[in-house]
Amino acid sequence: MIKNIHPFVFLFIGITSFAQEFTHQDTLRGSVTPERAWWDLQHYELNVEVFPSEKSIKGTNTVTYTVLENNDMMQIDLQPPMSLDKAVQSRKELKITSNGNAHYIHLQKNQKKGKDYKVTLYFSGKPVEAKNAPWDGGFSWTEDENGNPFIATSNQGIGASIWWPNKDHPYDEPDTGVDIAITAPSNLVAVGNGRLKKTKENDSTKTWHWKVVNPINNYGVNINIGDYVNFSEEYEGEKGMLDMDYWVLSYNLEKAKEQFKQAPKMMKAFEHWFGPYPFYEDSFKLVETPYLGMEHQSSVTYGNNYKNGYLGRDLSGSGWGLKFDFIIIHEAGHEWFANNITNKDVADMWIHEGFTNYSESLYVDYYFGKEAASEYVIGLRKSIKNDRPIIGTYNVQKEGSSDMYNKGGNILHTLRQLIENDERWRTILRGLNKDFYHQTVTSKQVETYISEKTGIDLSEFWEQYLRTTKIPKVEYKINGSELSFRYTNIVKGFDMPVIAIINGKEKWIYPTNRWHKKQFTEPIKSAAIKKDFYVESEKMN
Repeated sequence: MIKNIHPFVFLFIGITSFAQEFTHQDTLRGSVTPERAWWDLQHYELNVEVFPSEKSIKGTNTVTYTVLENNDMMQIDLQPPMSLDKAVQSRKELKITSNGNAHYIHLQKNQKKGKDYKVTLYFSGKPVEAKNAPWDGGFSWTEDENGNPFIATSNQGIGASIWWPNKDHPYDEPDTGVDIAITAPSNLVAVGNGRLKKTKENDSTKTWHWKVVNPINNYGVNINIGDYVNFSEEYEGEKGMLDMDYWVLSYNLEKAKEQFKQAPKMMKAFEHWFGPYPFYEDSFKLVETPYLGMEHQSSVTYGNNYKNGYLGRDLSGSGWGLKFDFIIIHEAGHEWFANNITNKDVADMWIHEGFTNYSESLYVDYYFGKEAASEYVIGLRKSIKNDRPIIGTYNVQKEGSSDMYNKGGNILHTLRQLIENDERWRTILRGLNKDFYHQTVTSKQVETYISEKTGIDLSEFWEQYLRTTKIPKVEYKINGSELSFRYTNIVKGFDMPVIAIINGKEKWIYPTNRWHKKQFTEPIKSAAIKKDFYVESEKMN
């Protein structure tokens, strides 16, 4: 997802203090409850009919699951005003009891450990209308310039259960994907995730059958309905030929054909840095939407008005942000970080947003060079607030500070300097996507992985940057040819080396919380800390 940015102003959603009270509903939504833990999600078969004039939907979701432990109570999530009308297993309607957004299915059939079962959920209603998609999401019911319905879903944060019933927690994804059948008025086109398998003409409607064969996070499932036309191309990638499809409003076809030339360029850069696109079997799509964009898996949504930058603006102020379409690059970057590697708990969402923010810099690096990439990511620092840690609160559906974007990107850029070997750094980024392929992970797993692969104990590094708002400060003094330096504003044990630029030349120094001295062969006329490190610095008298 992208950050909610209005002209020249960053809007951060959340509290300004670290403490917050949470409700029982927060726990039911954000934790692996006993009613979730005993079953392993295998597949969704989602059928939904959309009624534009009524702004309503109805449908079914058949859930296939494997029994891990014997239990007879299943938690399914669906938020009001949507209604969970009934649940059926083995042709028997089951009792449902509810606690807010959590609905408990009372299973009658003996649930044998190791066996697979299905339960079909019937739902209907007028889903929450998105107030400010995609940040305050739900259904977007709009019209295009010709007065045709233009409809889309977006539900990161607010949850996929805002419109369809599911196991709404990121730790468990359907291992064999999802089938999505979307029924809409026959004069419109309905686009979902994965590949289009077939269409079916009804009386006054048409059903579009889409299929995803890979695991997929709930918020990545989406439907888009409009007066779409399609064009496509094949990309010769690391795993062979990749189908790249584009679905845009009919009157934007020529604009899209020009602007979307950046999509294969994106694929080339990111396969270089991150490894093969993770969903060859499901293809890659860009789909035009009435909102800015979102990383829906294999169905990346796009609403950047066919402009470079972020709605025509360079967020970094460096000039490099106008060299690419922000939404194409950022949202597609999420295919590796968010969709391939997914957080187990939204408290660790920096894994999604930090790495994807950094992917923008790596795209610049691939096409414009390392110096340009540095200028881009450093330029984003001006919007870092350090209001809260970028890791949130676990088990209550609470993400960390929006600094997870720009601060996250700068943390990774700093790591690149510490490694001092770009091929090794690239190997680590590719290794993450290989070793955690199609998995849900914790921040700790990612932290440990990078520490092990770099051969550097990064414990204090992660503690400093992920779990506090403190920015390390290098204080230094100059006395002739002697440089004295130390860290302040650090956690215990933080001792990250940095590069000092002394008389125009780069020299590594090793600050700690105590003063250290380094002697140079000539008088020090100028000194500064290299900007590629996310630290503050101050010359002391």
